[in-house]
Amino acid sequence: MTDTLFLTSADVTDLATPAEYVDAVREGYRQRGTGAPAQPRSKLLRSDPEGMFTSYAAVLPEMGVMGGYMYSAGFSAGDAWFMTPLFDADSGAPLALLDGASMNPFKTGAAGAVAVDELARTDAKTLAVIGTGAQARGQLRATTTVRTFDEIRVYSPTPENREAFAAEFDESLEASIRAVDSSAAAVAGADVVITATTASEPVFDGDDLEPGTHVTAMGQYSPDKRELDTTTIERATYVPDLRERTTLDAGSFIHALEEGAITEDHVHAELGEVVAGKAPGRMSDDEITVFDSGGTGIETVAAASLLYDRALEAGRGTKIEFAPASEALTGA
Repeated sequence: MTDTLFLTSADVTDLATPAEYVDAVREGYRQRGTGAPAQPRSKLLRSDPEGMFTSYAAVLPEMGVMGGYMYSAGFSAGDAWFMTPLFDADSGAPLALLDGASMNPFKTGAAGAVAVDELARTDAKTLAVIGTGAQARGQLRATTTVRTFDEIRVYSPTPENREAFAAEFDESLEASIRAVDSSAAAVAGADVVITATTASEPVFDGDDLEPGTHVTAMGQYSPDKRELDTTTIERATYVPDLRERTTLDAGSFIHALEEGAITEDHVHAELGEVVAGKAPGRMSDDEITVFDSGGTGIETVAAASLLYDRALEAGRGTKIEFAPASEALTGA
């Protein structure tokens, strides 16, 4: 038997700051850039009742951990549950099982922030956020740890949501944050644009992007849905989280490919290759860059490792037991 730590969302909620998530996730992507294994999500759908079961995984050898994410969404309950198993990458033993819900916006936001740090101009001062849900919150909290913005504009189709979002962050951020009444107003002159929506169609016009803008798109991971139009993809230096995703579930890239605007060679590099210095990031102040984030085991395992270490230090969690196969896999 081996002791494994079970960590609830409440156990891990206050164990790390957004900046610490960013540091951990940056290291995860650096390892990916030097060859750490990771695969895109596997998504299984059921129609009656409607729901989705998905999973993805990664091995981060230098951190000494491996694991992934498994979650269900929808079905008859109409809700979602997130589980994150974390294993020792040397012994293979299960280290922890985390309720992954509360960390989700922070680890996903950290991946976006790493991309902003690598691909946005160093003098970026204006940020546009399209979307006002939990993922938009996570992106904003993380991104403001890697760039100092003077102005933040937020847009959501629902006026009450964008006004509430702006009010929520106006007190906690040094930047001036305000709600605007269109995505065009948010994007105009922005140095960094974040899209974190459930939209199926593009949420802004790519012609509205100024030269030198960086875009992080993280709201869609379906081949038939997209947040970015073909113009944006065509104009940009395109960096995905995983290259394999681009023709699997990166809807914005797939649409541009099907329309003949780009070829598969339009992929500049994976984010990990940029972080590891295997490929250049931003190469000029006039360049438009895009980070297409669909969610991977890289940020999940890196964040889970951080939380596991902090939980051990804080004495949190409940020990549960797993039997190794040598003892339990007997067929008796």
